[in-house]
Amino acid sequence: MPVAPPPLTRLPLNALRAFEAAARTGAFTLAAAELGVTPGAVTAHVKALEDRLGAALFVRQARGVRLTALGLAALDELTAAFDALALAEARLRAVALPREVHVATLPAIAQLWLSPRLPALRAAAPEISVSITALEAPPNLKRSLHDLCLFPAQGGGVLVAGDALFPVCAPALATRLRSVEDLGSVPCLSDTAWDRDWETWLDGVGTRVAVRGPVFSLYALAVEEAVNGAGVLMGHEALVKGHLARGELVAPFAFRVALDHGLRLWSARPMPKGSAVARVADFLRQGCPT
Repeated sequence: MPVAPPPLTRLPLNALRAFEAAARTGAFTLAAAELGVTPGAVTAHVKALEDRLGAALFVRQARGVRLTALGLAALDELTAAFDALALAEARLRAVALPREVHVATLPAIAQLWLSPRLPALRAAAPEISVSITALEAPPNLKRSLHDLCLFPAQGGGVLVAGDALFPVCAPALATRLRSVEDLGSVPCLSDTAWDRDWETWLDGVGTRVAVRGPVFSLYALAVEEAVNGAGVLMGHEALVKGHLARGELVAPFAFRVALDHGLRLWSARPMPKGSAVARVADFLRQGCPT
């Protein structure tokens, strides 16, 4: 009579994914952030995989982990496999949901640069649905479900807006600023993400002033507080341009420091001509020299 042996069990996919992410990024914490789980979950997945294999994939050290020979031998093929899987998923989504576009960007860019452009984009292409995710760092687009990234960078992608630094404040406060040295007598707002902005601008001016004032973890909130008259903020031209045009903020000093990085848009996947993602990308880069 025929024999029906039990099927061989495969290694757990989530455990393989956790190992690959940890091995590629070099840290369980970075792998956890990419996968949207806790570092403890990554640790548990890797330990379960090692138990199934009966061999170690990482050598645990006081300052992190390093791959064993077995882990190193497996990494390249697993990375290629998960890259291919992510690409296949992206293509499937693009065919099944051809009018959805997902954009990842910084919180400040989402609120101050991208959001004001969405009404015009909706008017030009009402059939396209644009979703925005605010992140503190660009995602790995080979694995992410996002179609486009919009982040400050020195190169890569397409430049959609240049950037420069200069102080901005409410018009009433500007009347108190006769010289750069006057900044020492008014509150100077700063942002934790760009904590060297004041130093960069003052170095460019060639003046030493001790600036002090409230610190914000959200640049958009710092901008609003500057509009409210709470102090002088180091403005990023790409992000405060609208406030300057409306007269809500003014630049009390003419000197500007041009930054070597600008706001850049990119995608790790092809954007077929006429597709929703290509149309959104074209709209966002209109009017900026490449």
